[in-house]
Amino acid sequence: MGVLLLAGGLLGSPPVRALPRNYWNTNYDSLQRTLPQQPTDTARLRTLVQLLDITELSDAQRRQQALPLLDELLSLNQRLPLLNAQPYRHLRTGLGLWVQGGADARAMTELHRAITLFDQAHHPVPKLLIDLAPLYNRMHQSAARLTYFRRQLTYYRLHNYHENAAACYLVLGGSYRHLGDFNQAISCFLHAADLFRHFDRRLYANELMVAGSTYSEWGNHAKAIQYLQQADQLLRHYQLRGLQEVYILNALSRLHRQLGQPAQALRYAELALQAALHDPTNRPTYTAYALVLKSAVLLQQGQLAQAYPLLQRSQQLSDSLHMDISGRPGEFMLDEAWARYYVARQQYALAETHWRIALQKATTSQLNMLRPKLLQELIRFYDARRQPKQAQQYTRIYLTLTDSLVRTQGSFYVAQYEGERQEQAQQAQIARLQQARAVQELRLYHRNLLLGMAAGAVLLLAGLGAVLYWQLRLNRRTLAQLRTTQQQLVAAEKWAFVGEVSAGIAHELQNPLHFMKRFADVSTTMLEQMKQQNQHSQAPAGLEHDIMAGLKQNLQEISQHGTRASSIIRDMLAHSRAGTGPRHPTDLNALVAEQAQLAHQGLQAQDSAAQVSLTLDLAPELPLLALAPPDMGRALLNLLTNAFYAVQQRAQTAEPDYQPQVLVRTRQLGHTVEIRVRDNGLGMSEEVQQQVFQPFFTTKPAGEGTGLGLSLSHDIIEKGHGGRLQVESQPGEYTEFVVTLRA
Repeated sequence: MGVLLLAGGLLGSPPVRALPRNYWNTNYDSLQRTLPQQPTDTARLRTLVQLLDITELSDAQRRQQALPLLDELLSLNQRLPLLNAQPYRHLRTGLGLWVQGGADARAMTELHRAITLFDQAHHPVPKLLIDLAPLYNRMHQSAARLTYFRRQLTYYRLHNYHENAAACYLVLGGSYRHLGDFNQAISCFLHAADLFRHFDRRLYANELMVAGSTYSEWGNHAKAIQYLQQADQLLRHYQLRGLQEVYILNALSRLHRQLGQPAQALRYAELALQAALHDPTNRPTYTAYALVLKSAVLLQQGQLAQAYPLLQRSQQLSDSLHMDISGRPGEFMLDEAWARYYVARQQYALAETHWRIALQKATTSQLNMLRPKLLQELIRFYDARRQPKQAQQYTRIYLTLTDSLVRTQGSFYVAQYEGERQEQAQQAQIARLQQARAVQELRLYHRNLLLGMAAGAVLLLAGLGAVLYWQLRLNRRTLAQLRTTQQQLVAAEKWAFVGEVSAGIAHELQNPLHFMKRFADVSTTMLEQMKQQNQHSQAPAGLEHDIMAGLKQNLQEISQHGTRASSIIRDMLAHSRAGTGPRHPTDLNALVAEQAQLAHQGLQAQDSAAQVSLTLDLAPELPLLALAPPDMGRALLNLLTNAFYAVQQRAQTAEPDYQPQVLVRTRQLGHTVEIRVRDNGLGMSEEVQQQVFQPFFTTKPAGEGTGLGLSLSHDIIEKGHGGRLQVESQPGEYTEFVVTLRA
């Protein structure tokens, strides 16, 4: 943003938005170290602007550090001047009042004025907007906070200011969460994550974490694990430390404690404590959070002696830092932990005091998502102590509060924005395809134009024959590629037409074939009954017997071929389908294992004497893949069935010492995942390998295969999922199908 401001944005007309790619992801400490090294006042001023843009003012130490930076910026700009200093003057005044304390209302007014001036200059300030939230919290003005950020969000969405809109969604999500409206909260967090994804990876991971933590509080643990794991992967990939690391470890520890998994909860609490000790800036605050978290797990396990010193140390840190119940790493539930400790020690007076203190803090901070839980604990506490008057008093408070929360919360446990995100993703994919087609057409036009210019240049500039000859060869290769592409497109159109016709024919033939098979089966049954009657009546064998035997054989043939026709029709219908089903994150190993077992059970059902060894070598920790599980499962089942058939055919050759084996292996190779299905069956010749994925091609005897299984698998994997299906084989030794998918 410093680049665009110094180009004249704050002095006059709106600036051109030309931010560097990693502007918002710049490390604060690294940028601060480069400040003294700037060779000119202009470069120094640009660095100061960026430092202030990425400063997290919600941190007390960073607020102190920002004041001299603002003073230096105003002083430099007075000598140059290169930017409009008005918003920075209001920012300096408001920040000074915030640091001084006792004048929060005046500080808020000055910061609002600064943001208005930045907006008029088209200067994005997402960090400043985010940092207003803790000041609102300190003033206990949650309603005013909600109103202000709703209004700001409308303005930013109208003007397509995505950075500031992301900040508003973040703060609004926190506001709705405090009110207990988890539906609205999660929707806002996911909106913010989608926007931050394009310019700030730390806040992108942060919003996924908060969405997962809020899903956990809402009771949807599956969604909580999904988003927390996704955020954890981003943190490890980008090596993010500090608040995000402490927050996600705390959230995972709480989640496992709710799920009744104390070992995992204790492990994450220990990791949170280690992360806190390695943070030089916020070590005391993060340590206090981690100590409360670990003590809560120990109390759940009944280890009171081990929990007590942790609570004492956390209390000392809380008293020295004047920590509130709500902070940047989440909720600081020290009083709740003390209450549980004293209940376990049967010191009920002290337990009652801490339960009431925790409720009072949550009520003062307007944390409606905590108040129902604390009220429930107090009701249980008084009920266990046989104090009906107090239990009744807090029950009335609880019922009044829950009635108000029910009116604001949604009726579903999945936020409404989930569906909107899927629709947006589909629209974005369509837009990308349209853009790619336009780019391809433009490139084709340019290449044809270049070819014409090259031909004219040959006539005019014979001396450049060598260069032009090379250009002509390049253009010829390009034209050949275009012709190949055109032929493929024509073939694709033909197959689409064939698919439509096949679908119509299949639907028309399905019912007659069904009835033909049914009447054939009924006729066979009737002849069996007639045969049994003749046997009982001791009818002589003669011409009637021969006719009946022939008729029975014919009817069996009708049934057999009707079954085959139905099989062909089913595969034709599968081929004629347009695309695949909806995709969602899928555990590939589970899908492969399931289909392998189905194929193996199918072999046992056909031939109970078959002895085929099935080996699964599945790589651990594969990433979740965006797949359509029914379609991908059908493709894998076809490959596995083909493998079992191959080893069964070789087993029938009575080859000595032959052991039928099928091996299924998965592994990750960079940004792709590979599935290999290998059998030691009869193998394939080179000619068969070249035709194996063509529709209606089969090497099986007549009546045993339709020739559409591998073709269908090829379409599902390559056309439906953008992957690749290959075959490797050696006749008489093995056949291996290799599926490659993007991770």
